[in-house]
Amino acid sequence: MSQTLILASTSPYRRELLHRLGLPFEVASPQTDESRWPGESPETMALRLSEAKARAVAGAHPDALIIGSDQVATVDGVIYGKPGCHERAVEQLRALSGKTVNFYTGLCLYNTRTGVVEACGVPTLVTFRDLTDQEIERYLRREPAYDCAGSARSEGLGIALLSRIAGDDQNALVGLPLIALCALLRRQGVAVP
Repeated sequence: MSQTLILASTSPYRRELLHRLGLPFEVASPQTDESRWPGESPETMALRLSEAKARAVAGAHPDALIIGSDQVATVDGVIYGKPGCHERAVEQLRALSGKTVNFYTGLCLYNTRTGVVEACGVPTLVTFRDLTDQEIERYLRREPAYDCAGSARSEGLGIALLSRIAGDDQNALVGLPLIALCALLRRQGVAVP
């Protein structure tokens, strides 16, 4: 690979997923405003932010392939972000109990050498079981998923809160759709595997 691969994210989850591909990469912290624009759909927001993150670090990497990714958890047009604290996580899990949530992941690959930008969205539909307050408390005490949209870590104990996951790439739910990323990388001449 002649160009440097950059992950425009400080997420340890995305970093761990990208390591699976066995490609050397660097991490850069994108400084982007993640606010939702008026009238913007959750899906459009995820795509816009994935590209914004890639572009945010491009100035420091003029000959790179930059990966940007952003995920929005949404049900009935309401976006559920990272709760940040116990109380908000409890509120989220109560609100999501018994519902199917679209964890929509936007993915962007920006070739700073050629200016080519490719983006795609990968939906993952996650159905939460009907949760009791006791289950929510027990879960959050054992696995405080305050840094996860939807307040549940599916790759951990949070799987016990779910009844169904439907999507094309299980990695998308964690934050980086590797199947789609491999396709984008191959189109840019990167041999994967």
